Amino acid sequence: MPTDEEMSQLAQAKKILISDCMEGLGLAWTPAPDLPRVGPKTLTDWRYGIHDEGLAAVRGYKVDAAEQQAYDAAVEKGAVDGSTATSIDARALDGRIEKVNGRKVPADGCVGAANKRIDANAVQARTALDLANAAFVKSQQEAEVVRAFADWSACMKRDGYDYKEPLNASDDPKFTGNTPSSQEIATATTDIACRERTDVARIWFQAESRLQKQAIENHAEDLSAERKKIDSAVRTASEIVTGQ
Repeated sequence: MPTDEEMSQLAQAKKILISDCMEGLGLAWTPAPDLPRVGPKTLTDWRYGIHDEGLAAVRGYKVDAAEQQAYDAAVEKGAVDGSTATSIDARALDGRIEKVNGRKVPADGCVGAANKRIDANAVQARTALDLANAAFVKSQQEAEVVRAFADWSACMKRDGYDYKEPLNASDDPKFTGNTPSSQEIATATTDIACRERTDVARIWFQAESRLQKQAIENHAEDLSAERKKIDSAVRTASEIVTGQ
């Protein structure tokens, strides 16, 4: 999987390519600002549910309020996977117009041309993602995880909460909206207490980790080929960013 640093390099290179392309068409283009991080900090953070007792006591199952506010403010300013372009510029970005100012627009627009140059498909790491997702689903059927879920569920039930699996609680439709209710906070704090008593997150993580390692062994050749494509895309991005 691409690292955060690699993804940042790729994103920076893509902005440079799009900007150069748009400038070549005689268009002024301002890339949208990056969205600030909100919620999980890594691929495993929150993968098995919440774990921050202090945050849960204030926000229930919701992300930190300051993070959410910063994220929403950035979205208001246009920080989305697109741009702050005008309608004509937008069509040049995605190739919905053939010519601008008498100049030919790339077949898939400036965004498509940039994606092709840095091989955007390669950095999606579809093989790794598919294997990871499959392991996540299968891990929930492993005997030790099923037992841990049952222990967690029984713990929750002793406090009046009827959920079969840990993620059922955070996905409860009652807990929608931006402001956590007292019921959500009470559920979330009980959830964490039961997680600690049953060790459910560690058991689940170990089961999935075992399945992922087996998947890596079984698909080593495909994953190696995918990693080589990612490395190539990152090298190209680095050359673009440094101007080499």
